[in-house]
Amino acid sequence: MKRLLPFAFALVKFVSGYLLISPQYDLQRDEYLYLNQGQHLAWGYLEVPPLLAAQGWVTLALGGGAGWVHFWPFLWGAATIYLVVRLAGRLGGGWFGQALAGSCYLGTAFARLNLLFQPNSFEVFGFVLALYALVCFEQERRPRHLYLLGAALGLGLLNKYTTLFFIAALGGALLLTNWRRLLLHRHFWGAAGLALLLWGPNLAWQIGHGIPFRHHMALLKESQLVHVSVLDFWRPQLLMCVTALWVWVPGLLALLLGRAFRPYRAVGWVAVLGVGLLFGLHGKDYYALGYYPVLFSFGAVWWETRLKRLGRLKRFGRIERSDEQRGFDWKTALASFLIALPLLLMLPILPFIYPLRSPATMAALRPKYAPLGLYRWEDGQDHALPQDYADMRGWRELADKTRAAYQSLPAPVRAHTLIHCANYGQASAINYFNRGRGLPAANSLNGSFIYWYPPLDSCQAVLIVDDGLHPELAPRFASYRRFAAITDPYARERGTAIIIGLRPDSAVLALVRRERQTELSAWEGPAPK
Repeated sequence: MKRLLPFAFALVKFVSGYLLISPQYDLQRDEYLYLNQGQHLAWGYLEVPPLLAAQGWVTLALGGGAGWVHFWPFLWGAATIYLVVRLAGRLGGGWFGQALAGSCYLGTAFARLNLLFQPNSFEVFGFVLALYALVCFEQERRPRHLYLLGAALGLGLLNKYTTLFFIAALGGALLLTNWRRLLLHRHFWGAAGLALLLWGPNLAWQIGHGIPFRHHMALLKESQLVHVSVLDFWRPQLLMCVTALWVWVPGLLALLLGRAFRPYRAVGWVAVLGVGLLFGLHGKDYYALGYYPVLFSFGAVWWETRLKRLGRLKRFGRIERSDEQRGFDWKTALASFLIALPLLLMLPILPFIYPLRSPATMAALRPKYAPLGLYRWEDGQDHALPQDYADMRGWRELADKTRAAYQSLPAPVRAHTLIHCANYGQASAINYFNRGRGLPAANSLNGSFIYWYPPLDSCQAVLIVDDGLHPELAPRFASYRRFAAITDPYARERGTAIIIGLRPDSAVLALVRRERQTELSAWEGPAPK
């Protein structure tokens, strides 16, 4: 049974995702971007390294349906929970310890994390795989586990640059514990070489493009990270895994202070240093999620040890004999309750983790849950839906109306039409829903789209997708009119308009070229003269 538990939890994790998404929601804004990157394969992008784009390419090759898009986060979530449960078993946990570790993963923020096609799911998987490999090496001393560590870190760097912070935390943890002996192990440096080899092409891309990662971090710091207060960072550290707080906190303390887990103390220091480093750098709260799953494993085994000791106490002997006569096994009942507890505690907020309920139903829940901040967006205001859910509405409507605008143009003009969007979400969604429908690619000067912007030499019409009409542009076109707008009352893009501009003059086209060059210079530095 213990050998089957990791597979059972992985299967539950994978399958349940498909059952907990209402068809009334589209994909989320960022998911369209990563799919669009899959149409422009490269060794790097302004937003992320290339691993997610490779998954996007496979997804589109398989038809691009929403089921295939969801396959990847569900897969990495299933792989992660497999490792979490398996790690509990490696630490000596029986059916209770393994099942408790798995239920903690199912009943915390990872339920939400593994829903979206974003780099976060593989990031957490990579962190857990790296620490799992180190535990295996400590137990078996097999070099292959060090190379598994190197592969996890190398692929992690191809997925998200926050892996660099994990590597820094890992280095500090090695120096603070007796695991520092690994620094003298030749296979450890071989694993480091493997990680660098895997990351090498993306590192070369970064250097060749002026290290745009620096500009990306500067933008985050100016627009988002600067607003992260002490409370904004630490409160979510408790709330994201609050249903398993009673498991991961003892797990962390046992790692740092206990005797039973002393050989694995470096794992606890990785968590402490990793989260502390993110706090010091004003990182987003969810950047720290990858450090918690292994604590579920250690905490679950700690609880199993305590329950075993509880069962051996003589003062319970009379109760046990009495219960056995009545056919009641109180230890099994208590263990079953503890395993179910993270899931039971999650039930009240389940509609805010999975998009199960219709937008109208979610809007009706607002008076009850708004005080918890669940309906507050980045603008600081409460809205009809949680922001992520609003970012899953309106995209199909936008794509259909953009296509209708394109079809309204005279046939000779269509071949020379530019679709210009204000942000990557609009451009990516239009491209996703209109693939194979004869439309030219939608473009933007936002993010990696600056690399894919077409030449404007023969442009005869522009479809502008933006949240405003921009009447100051009207004199630059022979004809300039609003064609349609998003009317979905629950969409974050509600009111976004599709504007048709015919025969743009040279001044407006020159303006677009300058804006593109300005964006390129901001990301890559000034072009060499």
